[in-house]
Amino acid sequence: MDKFAQAGYGQRDIGFGARPALIIVDFQKGFTDASNPLGRSKHVQRAVDNTSQLLAACKEKQIPVASCAVSWGGPDEMTYWKIDSLYDGSFYHGHPCTELDPRIRDDDYIFQFIKTAPSIFYETPLKPWLVTHCIDTTIITGCTTSGCVRASVVDSFSAGYRTIVPEDCCGDQDEEAHASNLRDVGRRYADVTDLQSVLAHINTL
Repeated sequence: MDKFAQAGYGQRDIGFGARPALIIVDFQKGFTDASNPLGRSKHVQRAVDNTSQLLAACKEKQIPVASCAVSWGGPDEMTYWKIDSLYDGSFYHGHPCTELDPRIRDDDYIFQFIKTAPSIFYETPLKPWLVTHCIDTTIITGCTTSGCVRASVVDSFSAGYRTIVPEDCCGDQDEEAHASNLRDVGRRYADVTDLQSVLAHINTL
């Protein structure tokens, strides 16, 4: 048992509530298309494929789904990122890199919007949408685990939602960063599980 566990971290299960929603963070072509500098991670590709299965199950059960892409109108709208490739124009409004990956895109079913900060909750229409749908549980997927996914998990927790993170529906440039960040949020803020476990729960609804 590690020191965190000895101190009581990660010893409580959160579990699902009555009204889950699927949240998909930044599965856009800039991060999923290998022709782009940030889109070459096989780990992210795995996550998109798994999330597409989860999306199909949620649609079948009429579970609400929200998805975002990160995009800006220009450099004046951006904060102080340390990632060079974000400043080459490919993440500005209208560029193909800001389009959602077709594997998880459904314009008729998914609530889709743009965000400008790491968290999908920060100054976006997500929270009012969750309230409108009486959501008490968020299933958070997306990329990257160590950046925008983690920020979204923390904000989901802070907003009072039961937060579920299927590990294999999240992806990162660095698998070690993916594992360490999920281990950390799993100690504090969320139930970290896998696709099959979430599908099993959804099938009971």
